[in-house]
Amino acid sequence: MKNKKFDLLVFDMDGTILNTLDDLLDATNFGLKKNGFPERTFEEVKWMVGRGMPRLIHSALPENHSEEDFEKVYKDFLEYYGVHAADKTCAYEGIAEAAKILKDEGYIITVNSNKNDKDAVALAEEYFPGLFNFVLGSRPEMEKKPAPDGVNFISKKYGIDISKVIYIGDSDVDFQTAQNSKVQFVGCHWGFRGADFLKEHGADCIAMTPLELPSIIENL
Repeated sequence: MKNKKFDLLVFDMDGTILNTLDDLLDATNFGLKKNGFPERTFEEVKWMVGRGMPRLIHSALPENHSEEDFEKVYKDFLEYYGVHAADKTCAYEGIAEAAKILKDEGYIITVNSNKNDKDAVALAEEYFPGLFNFVLGSRPEMEKKPAPDGVNFISKKYGIDISKVIYIGDSDVDFQTAQNSKVQFVGCHWGFRGADFLKEHGADCIAMTPLELPSIIENL
């Protein structure tokens, strides 16, 4: 393999390796409806996802909601999602194949998600059994993305300098995470935001399909 300047790849989860929107929508609306709040549409939730589950529920609730409102809806959301996280979720076509190619080429392939750690690990194992070297979700001791905590934790875990890390994601939050972590970013057109949105937010390296990732990464 030529020009292997990087050693560690960190993938976002929602909108990058898994299309999780339908299950997130159902869980959000379950919590809202159970507590007497208006439900949200697919498009609304699509733009609320990306900064962690608490932020999703705060965004889905009416602007004047109380902390008690949030706690009730969030509790019901988590209970529902814990059971139904994989009802409609699916892997993006070509992701498993692309990740396997990259792994076979010697990259350490990992996941860093704002999804709760337990859910992130379970979903990765459900859809990509044994494929990723390590999966890191949201943990209480770490700041959520776009903070660099997760990327720094993974790079230190494997003893890899930050200059040899690539972050792969579909949103402005992922791009900001890469910037805050001082790592190279590769955007994903197939996710929740699209190429035009990513370019508007400063991304200049974007894969249009998952199977473009190996060649793009090789030539960075």
